[in-house]
Amino acid sequence: MSLDKLFEDAAESVKTLTTRPSDEELLEIYALYKQATVGDNETSKPGMFDLKGKAKWEAWNKKKGIVKETAKQAYIDYVNKILDKYK
Repeated sequence: MSLDKLFEDAAESVKTLTTRPSDEELLEIYALYKQATVGDNETSKPGMFDLKGKAKWEAWNKKKGIVKETAKQAYIDYVNKILDKYK
């Protein structure tokens, strides 16, 4: 199966979780997904009162420099770990 197909399947499987992962785990999933689909974070940092947006921006920004294919594989691996924990 291709990397893109595995990535799409992992993204769909996250939606089937019956228990909510921790905030840190959700941020990691978000950051890897954004890096895999968009690439490096080139957006401006949210304001200091947007705590959720700022946390997401910072998590994604920490992935800067990771190529999309590597981020896709990391996302797949992380989602599989989360699925084992929360399914």
